[in-house]
Amino acid sequence: MSINRDVLRVMVIAALAWCPILAPRPPLVLAQAHPAPTMPPSPSAPPGQPNGLPRVRDYEPIPELRDIYFDFGAAIIRPVDEKILDANAAWLREHPAQLVLIEGHCDSRGATSGKNEFNMDLGERRAQAAMNYLVAQGVHSSRITILSYGEERPLCTTEDEHCWRQNRRSRFLVKPR
Repeated sequence: MSINRDVLRVMVIAALAWCPILAPRPPLVLAQAHPAPTMPPSPSAPPGQPNGLPRVRDYEPIPELRDIYFDFGAAIIRPVDEKILDANAAWLREHPAQLVLIEGHCDSRGATSGKNEFNMDLGERRAQAAMNYLVAQGVHSSRITILSYGEERPLCTTEDEHCWRQNRRSRFLVKPR
């Protein structure tokens, strides 16, 4: 049985569109719900820092906002983490003067070729999933910025499942408006 080249080409294109791991995509590091207004750089901004990027050192973790965790290779909110996100959303609704930065993190494993790009994208999808959940719970998207660190900032460095599980997370930090 022979397959027409045009039919084969359509099948390959459809497979690439369906499977995000196979489709070539540029790595995405930072996303923001609404584009930040273009303003001249503030005098306190370090030289060469692009406009619109958050100054991460301005954000801080607080005990009221807890991290959530993900399964290996996934960016889907687990049912056990929905309660944590509900509590995070409630706190953010009660404190409208706070902005939130959601960091997406991964463990050190992944596809061998393009691992860093894959983990950067996965970290962003994890942060985006957390953001989408908060927005659905009434937190205005203009208060949320997401940032992926991929595997670059591990919480734990031991090479075992217990440690890898701790690194597959979204972390929540806040700063005043």
